[in-house]
Amino acid sequence: MQNSRLGVGLAPRRFVVPATGYSLRVAASPAERDGPEEGVGQPRDALAGPVADAEAVAERLSTQERPLGPHGKRLNTRSPFFLGMAAAAGAAVTAGAVWFLIIAAGTLVLIGVALFVAIGLEPVASWLVRHRLPRPLAVAVIVLGGLALSAGFFAALIPPLIDQAVRFIDQAPEYLARLGDRSSWLGQVSARFHLQQRIQDTFSNPDPALINGLLGSGRAVLGTLTDALIVLVLTIYFLADFPRLRATLYRFVPHTRRPRAILIGDQIFAKVGSYVLGNVVISVIAGVLGFIWFTIFEVPYPLLLALLLAVLDLIPVIGSIIAGVVVSLAALSVSWPVCLATVGFFIAYRFAEDYILTPKIIGRFVQVPALVTVVAVVLGGVLLGIIGALVAIPVAAAVLLFVREIVFHRMDHS
Repeated sequence: MQNSRLGVGLAPRRFVVPATGYSLRVAASPAERDGPEEGVGQPRDALAGPVADAEAVAERLSTQERPLGPHGKRLNTRSPFFLGMAAAAGAAVTAGAVWFLIIAAGTLVLIGVALFVAIGLEPVASWLVRHRLPRPLAVAVIVLGGLALSAGFFAALIPPLIDQAVRFIDQAPEYLARLGDRSSWLGQVSARFHLQQRIQDTFSNPDPALINGLLGSGRAVLGTLTDALIVLVLTIYFLADFPRLRATLYRFVPHTRRPRAILIGDQIFAKVGSYVLGNVVISVIAGVLGFIWFTIFEVPYPLLLALLLAVLDLIPVIGSIIAGVVVSLAALSVSWPVCLATVGFFIAYRFAEDYILTPKIIGRFVQVPALVTVVAVVLGGVLLGIIGALVAIPVAAAVLLFVREIVFHRMDHS
């Protein structure tokens, strides 16, 4: 195509774009404007008719401020053709979305967990950024600090676990002998439920179902480690790019409502972050206090039980109850008084956690009524298991904030 056909070399002038009403200044030389991409569709000598005319208009539409030109007029959404296509496309998109959710449910859960953890670590990253640390370096500090703590934790955990496992293996014959002694409570339980005979049959004639179960457990452990690695990588990416992700989410809100959406959204982010960090701190406190108690009363395997207590305490409401039952049964191997004392310790700690630790550490940010907390945890556990129970309270806090600030406000003023 000749340059004159595209308007190259023309003096600067105003040009009214058909069907838009925009009036644009056309550049005087090719250096002053962008125009259609030169690396696409060459040679263009075959252009003729309407396409050539569109090329000329495209050349004039492109400016340095708007390289892709101004937006055109909206489509006629009332035309029968548009309504029919919109309905068909809506049905297809809905069916595709449901199919996608079913197929990718496991992966979407991992992405949600990574995003949840990233939001929880965002207060720490923002604090480092406010203290003049570049965000990539702040994320690196958080990741390296977390890996260092994990390495130190496992370095301190593995030797005692190995020692306690060896002790358990050495004392296994003694435990089997107690099962046969009907004068002890363990022997009475064994005689009632035939535990000794079942254990001997299991080891003498292994059940193929048991072997398959062990192999399945190994695959489950490997899958869990793989999922943990995926969550770690996704968390790093989410945390590193969180400001851009936050801005992108807010761009989906109309600009007239965007300021209030920012206030509500940031409040939700703050609630989730405070809950995650506060829940971790409370679980660490539970594990430390439990380890001290188990060591004082010589409960077997104190480190392993303290780790179990800290992990289960991450699950709201239900976790600490399960941990209390398991640890009390372990304390029963010492004596009945120690078992009862351990039950009393867990009741006292549960009271202190509910009315002292939780209100002080995370209660100022995550204000969820007790009834809503229990219902949210139960529903989260039914829907997504342990992960659902973990994220139930901050999700409930976000829903309550949305209902209070938007739904109730509209209902009261309608």
